[in-house]
Amino acid sequence: MPVTALAERAARLAGDQTMRIDALHSQYRSGQLTPQACMAQVQARIDAADRPEIWIARVDPTLLQQQAAALGALLLREGDPVFGRLPLFGIPFAIKDNIDVADMPTTAACPAFAFTPGRSATVVERLQAAGALLIGKTNLDQFATGLVGTRSPFGAVRNAIDPEIVSGGSSSGSAVAVALGLVSFALGTDTAGSGRVPAGLNGIVGLKPSRGLISTRGVFPACRTLDCVSIFARSVADAWLVLRSAAGYDAEDTYSRHLPMLGMLPRTLRIAVPDSPEFFGDREAAQAFAATVASLEARSDCTVSRIDYTPFRQAAELLYQGPWVAERLAALGDFYATQREAMDPVVAGIVGQGAHYSAVDAFNGQYRLAALRRLAETALTDIDLLLLPTNPTMPSIADLVAAPVQRNAELGYYTNFVNFFDMAALAVPAAARASGMPAGVTLVGPCGADLRLAAAAQRLFETVDVRSLDGASPDIDRPSLGALQPLSSHEPRITVAVVGAHLRGQPLNWQLVERGARWLGDARTSAQYRLYALAGTTPAKPGLVRNSGAGNIDDVGMVGIIVNSGSTDSTGSTGSQIALELWEMPLRRFGEFVADVPAPLGIGSVELDDGSWVKGFLCESAGLAGATDISHLGGWRAYLAQR
Repeated sequence: MPVTALAERAARLAGDQTMRIDALHSQYRSGQLTPQACMAQVQARIDAADRPEIWIARVDPTLLQQQAAALGALLLREGDPVFGRLPLFGIPFAIKDNIDVADMPTTAACPAFAFTPGRSATVVERLQAAGALLIGKTNLDQFATGLVGTRSPFGAVRNAIDPEIVSGGSSSGSAVAVALGLVSFALGTDTAGSGRVPAGLNGIVGLKPSRGLISTRGVFPACRTLDCVSIFARSVADAWLVLRSAAGYDAEDTYSRHLPMLGMLPRTLRIAVPDSPEFFGDREAAQAFAATVASLEARSDCTVSRIDYTPFRQAAELLYQGPWVAERLAALGDFYATQREAMDPVVAGIVGQGAHYSAVDAFNGQYRLAALRRLAETALTDIDLLLLPTNPTMPSIADLVAAPVQRNAELGYYTNFVNFFDMAALAVPAAARASGMPAGVTLVGPCGADLRLAAAAQRLFETVDVRSLDGASPDIDRPSLGALQPLSSHEPRITVAVVGAHLRGQPLNWQLVERGARWLGDARTSAQYRLYALAGTTPAKPGLVRNSGAGNIDDVGMVGIIVNSGSTDSTGSTGSQIALELWEMPLRRFGEFVADVPAPLGIGSVELDDGSWVKGFLCESAGLAGATDISHLGGWRAYLAQR
């Protein structure tokens, strides 16, 4: 395809926002679209695309319309609140065909292996419970063995932009279905990069969460100790919303974990890139990555440093040149021994290598991996995220025919190590190649850094104003920002009420979000308080005074909260209800949060209008000197607006 045509097609696909979750929900809310009509449009798009190699199985259209009609009736009955209860209401999605759906065959792209489960995978159950509508199961490199998208008896999945280029694998069908706008999001799996390489080659987002965050019960494994379910979407916000619906501990999955999540972004990001990046002679890929790095170096909100990529590269080589190949053989069990001839020859050759490794090799491999992980951890000291090319080259299908194993290894150069090192990763589009084809980058962070990576991707690579994520902007209602609410967590948490400089959009809000605090909602105090604008504070802060008894001021209260033990305060005025916000943060981060509170502030308690008490900042009585009573305004935001 001519270069100009490639660039135009890439731009057209990237600019198609029709299937974005917020776009569909907006149409549902306005009555412009119903779930039934949306499913009809999806079917029409699939037919018009004429890409049968994407699909291994499709949900029966009659059943799909019945499910859509049930959602439509729900919307008529409940109205707008249904979107809060069902965050993926009416959103079409697809899944890779190594993930179970009740009463649909799971083939793993090998018909002789197919079986029909009686129950869907946990991740599918959770997405459908959130209102998503399954369209079908997608093609893959057989048994999720490959990064190319061509090792399937159902056909090679062609790239969404240039059909002569590989689509990437093994989650090829899922990525291309999203890139072509046939579904809003799709599930893949990721062992060595299968949830990221296809995203990079097709110009979309590929989210590889921390292992154990999404249940793998009902997912046929490639390497069970390394696998995770991945998400393809058209935007970071969409991928994050899907993750929030899918994530959660699952006692039925022996590799599911309660994972503590890191807080939001620091205000200045410390980014590392390889000191000598490898592109295997692909000049366009090298130029695109250099342009991306240069754009980051020109920003004031991040710093870029170079590190030695050697331990990451050596760990990546272990995946196919070490004993972990035997785990693929273990996953297949007797099938490989009895029906090897039914497998793709390249896949069978890779899996068969597992028979050559011993238990001693497995232990030695673990020791080597531990040493490399320690070197990598040292290299990333004082680094927030590692930035890498998603795919260092863009081979054609003809290239693969000539050298299938070598081309596959090249595509995994920047991806294979991530699950080995128990890290999270997010692939996003960045500066394009000179031809107009995509050249994505991947943000990599430690286990639990999922939210940080998503926020960083929006800040650095999407035309989205995410300043409110670090407290610099009051723009808090944008849908894409709302999707970046922290994941639900089972770890101990504490509720903190804020009344001034820590409110959303205010200068100190970042102290909450950096520590993983989650906004719970607005609230009001009981009618025993008065609000003051304190004098001489930078940034400006309010003080809240509680009236409760005899007339003297106690050093107990909330953020900028002063507790007065009299029925009236020191000026003789009576109490009022004052607006505030409630935030919930991990208890393990509360101590360091408190340590950052400067004198004359401290931590105390405040009574809410429902009679409950919550923790928050307090102010010494001396803080009232020179303060201005602003109680009649009812809250700090009203005071700022008037001022």
